[in-house]
Amino acid sequence: MSHAVVIGAGIGGLTAAVALSQEGWTVTVLEQAASIEPVGSGLAIAPNALRALDMIGIGDEVRKLSAIQGEGGIRRPDGRWLTRTDTDAMTARYGDPVVLLPRAKLVDLLAVRLPPGALHLNRRVESVDPETGRVVTADGTFDADLIVAADGIRSATRTTLFPGHPQPRYTGVTSWRIVVPADREADPPQACETWGDGTLFGVMPMAGGQVYCYATAAAPPGARALDEKDELIRLFGDWLDPIPALLTAADPAAVLRHDIYSLDRPLPAFHRGRAVLLGDAAHPMTPNLGQGACQAIEDAAVLARRAGAAVEAGEAVEAGEAVDLAAYSRERVPRTTRIVRRSRAIGRLTMWRSRPAVILRDTLLLTMGALGTNAAFRQADEIFHWPG
Repeated sequence: MSHAVVIGAGIGGLTAAVALSQEGWTVTVLEQAASIEPVGSGLAIAPNALRALDMIGIGDEVRKLSAIQGEGGIRRPDGRWLTRTDTDAMTARYGDPVVLLPRAKLVDLLAVRLPPGALHLNRRVESVDPETGRVVTADGTFDADLIVAADGIRSATRTTLFPGHPQPRYTGVTSWRIVVPADREADPPQACETWGDGTLFGVMPMAGGQVYCYATAAAPPGARALDEKDELIRLFGDWLDPIPALLTAADPAAVLRHDIYSLDRPLPAFHRGRAVLLGDAAHPMTPNLGQGACQAIEDAAVLARRAGAAVEAGEAVEAGEAVDLAAYSRERVPRTTRIVRRSRAIGRLTMWRSRPAVILRDTLLLTMGALGTNAAFRQADEIFHWPG
């Protein structure tokens, strides 16, 4: 039986491992952390990623555990709407709305579908040989017919495969994420993003009486506040309701802060030899389109389809040639490159701070909103209509 070694047990790595095992592969997952309990935050799953999850049989379970994003849009800090969304129209157009759930829920759904004994924790990978398929850790060596590198934005495997390629670049923007209990005595908050002058705050209700909040602002790389909750209150405490109340209810210890990086120069391919890159290891992107995890899930579905075709054909996968990794690259590099660039462009728009630039941006958004949902959907069609 063909053997795949998956490096990294994040959403992309777990999805790939489950999908490959369903295609008849023996799977080993190497995770350097002591557990796969994810850092607490919410996760938006768009229609394209839901279809990918349908391919491995968990799409409906994700839908049951999720809240629908609902009516929302983009606002100004004073409450003025710039654009509005129409959930019914989105569902009619794409078959699904965007749904939201805790990241840990999706990780759990994937982890329970791993074959027994497949997951190896506390296994830091020291080296990868893409030509022989050998993966070396401090505790032993694994020989693979396929190496799946889902080792994140600082992927050591990416550097091994493409040693001269530029690393992901800091965008000049830092981000905060937090999950806050909803006020049981108030109506659930409306899903929306609020765009200020170089700042952004998102509110996304989830199932189970929780609200996922995220925010961005310009900052030097590595900058941190003594109290990140206080920093959020300083930046956003006088914005429209329910942002001040959500920040007041936030647990200071639960506020996550990370700088945002993007791979501005795309890789020439996502594979070399028997090794293939997936998710943030292949195409780190800003969060502005909510497609980081979604594209990792797509990657995994496409890779598993290619790997499954090789097994069905009865070819000698162990020769390292039967899985058409070049086809995987041809399919994934152009699509993810376009999404990375579009997300980066939107991120730049959110960071405009001069008064003339902000007025121009807001006018453009108001104009798009006035054109109706079809104008907005045309911008999303290429992303959400997958597989097309």
